[in-house]
Amino acid sequence: MPAEYQLTLPDYLSILRRRAWSLGIAFIFILALAIGIALLVPPVFESTATILVESQQIPTELIQASNTGFADERIEVIKQRVLTRDNLLHIINKYGVFDHDSKHYTPSEMIDEMRSLITVETISADLQGKQQGKSTIAFKLSFDHRYPELAYKVANELVTLFLEENVKARTERATETTEFLADEANKLKLDLEKLENAVATYKQQNGQALPEHAELRMDMVQRTESELKDVEREYKSTQAELHFLDIELASAKAGMGATAASAAIGQNPAQELEQLKSKYAEMATTYKETHPDLQALKRKIAALETGTRQSGAKGAGAAPVPAMTETDLITAKVHAKINAANASLASLAQQQKSLHGKIGQLEHEIIQSPQVERGLIGLLRDHDNAKRKYEEVRAKQMNAQMAENLESEKKAERFALLEPPLMPDKPIKPDRKKMVVMGFFLALAGSGGMMMALETIDKRLRGTQALTLAMGQSPLVVIPYITTQAETRRRKYALVVVLIAMASSMVLVLLALQFFYMPLDLLLVKVLARLN
Repeated sequence: MPAEYQLTLPDYLSILRRRAWSLGIAFIFILALAIGIALLVPPVFESTATILVESQQIPTELIQASNTGFADERIEVIKQRVLTRDNLLHIINKYGVFDHDSKHYTPSEMIDEMRSLITVETISADLQGKQQGKSTIAFKLSFDHRYPELAYKVANELVTLFLEENVKARTERATETTEFLADEANKLKLDLEKLENAVATYKQQNGQALPEHAELRMDMVQRTESELKDVEREYKSTQAELHFLDIELASAKAGMGATAASAAIGQNPAQELEQLKSKYAEMATTYKETHPDLQALKRKIAALETGTRQSGAKGAGAAPVPAMTETDLITAKVHAKINAANASLASLAQQQKSLHGKIGQLEHEIIQSPQVERGLIGLLRDHDNAKRKYEEVRAKQMNAQMAENLESEKKAERFALLEPPLMPDKPIKPDRKKMVVMGFFLALAGSGGMMMALETIDKRLRGTQALTLAMGQSPLVVIPYITTQAETRRRKYALVVVLIAMASSMVLVLLALQFFYMPLDLLLVKVLARLN
């Protein structure tokens, strides 16, 4: 199999001479097409505003705003709220953004195209100190359009919507926070009042067994026991007195009187009277006059004094009293004393019973006190928890109210218009110079590619070396191509025809532009302006 022929430099030069017309036409066509595209692509103007994210003016240590979070997150949220379908359709209809080609767009396509023309770019800065890292301090809001007036108007409209939406969102959030906390505070207040009523009802139902009264009840038990001892002592004293009165009654019935009764128990009435008086004087320094022991001693002393006076009257030779009358009188007095003593015993017995019952009740309340205390502790714990939650929510509510005032007075973080949108005086794209340069290199590449394609399709052998390689032997004679005069004339004629056609076409195009599009001088100025 013969080896493949490798083209040499003379071969490439021969190809260039042979394909010069095709190469030139392809180059001119591609370059003209690139220049035409660069000139015909509509310009895009951009109107940009810079909005500063101002931090809270009042220190956060004093008042914490309810709207917290990252600035870029809030910017993105506001962007989604502003770029809604209704807002964009309103802007499109208000300014006629797509009036020039509205027939080619459906409403959904216009919305998508509108969103692609809007750009929001955040500006970050490196923070130092406590808040290290990157933080968004501003953002740029841009709108692109082929007409600078529309780009400027729509950019202004978008800036207004962004600023209003930020104020609206922050105010609504602060208001909603305050209302929510107020509702929660009211609910917790109702729960707290229910628990307070439950505690009050529980204390009322178990008032005698409350733990705070335990010490008082212990004191009451001690006083009641002391009072019981006094009553028991008085009861015994009254019993002794009643025993003495029984003896006195028996003596009176026998006609002996108080003296005989005293003698019956083995004591001298005068000595016993002195002893009782001494005992009474001694007890009077300790007890009150109404004390039961003092009252009993007083009655005994009075009975002995009466008996002693009666005995002395008999010994002095007083007028004799009939025995029956005197005995009856003494008996009646003794009976009266016995009845009084019995009544006192019954009263003292009733007092003992009452005091025993009181002590039992107090002891029962003391026993019940731990159980009552346990239930009260549970209620108080629930009450304290509810009160703490209520106070926390109330504190948060006050902070939220201050935060709401902060937002309404525009003292919190806000968006400030740093640079308003301006009327664009220069398009941002396309870069026509770059497009022309790229078209030039594309024309070179395209014409070269076409030349290589034509040569690849053309299977004819050219040159002695290609023929020698294909035949396997060198030709005996090489006769160069002889151009005849007729061929030379045809080539010159074809060149003249092509040049005349090109010149005529150029003239026709210029005339068409002059009369049907715009004057050539204005067109030249416009083309130069676009290239600049």
